[in-house]
Amino acid sequence: MMNKTRAAVGFAMKAGKCVSGEFAAERACGGKKAALIVIDPGASEATLKRWTNRSENLNIPMLTLEDMGQAIGKEARMVAVITDRGFAEMIMNARMKEIDNAKNGGC
Repeated sequence: MMNKTRAAVGFAMKAGKCVSGEFAAERACGGKKAALIVIDPGASEATLKRWTNRSENLNIPMLTLEDMGQAIGKEARMVAVITDRGFAEMIMNARMKEIDNAKNGGC
């Protein structure tokens, strides 16, 4: 599950349209470059809360992605920001299709 979402996040990273790690992600959000926040659900409760609040306050969509660091090729990372609207849409569409497939029994 979430293979297309993981692949889309990986593509964004390879294309240079993804920054990862707390500091780089914060800079992208502060510089109005953030189109999507991606966070690993295994992040600490404080990290999840901080990024959820930032997402809501700045009106930036956010999604969780299991083993997010592995998807972008940087194992230890818990947060990433997609800086391109096209990639952000591709990632969100992939997630929606995976959710729909799961609801419909994987068809």
